[in-house]
Amino acid sequence: MAERRDDFPAETITALWQGNKIEAIKILRQAHHLDLKDAKDKVDQYVRNEPALQQKLATAQNENLRGLARWLFIIGAVAIAVYYLFVAASE
Repeated sequence: MAERRDDFPAETITALWQGNKIEAIKILRQAHHLDLKDAKDKVDQYVRNEPALQQKLATAQNENLRGLARWLFIIGAVAIAVYYLFVAASE
């Protein structure tokens, strides 16, 4: 069953187009007094019916993963530098 645009508050749709699926689920839960699973299912169904939105969310997810990978690399580099400064230098 396809979700109609008028079943969703404008804030939900805006959050989705901004790449924030979690916020969209929260807004839908509050607006329709749904439990988490039902709200998530409705948002997922809405996204499945909007190919351009699917692409936007996939792009946002990929950007978030790249940012996470970048931070993990930086943290790893700092950890190695700290190790060499304090542990290897004292040997």
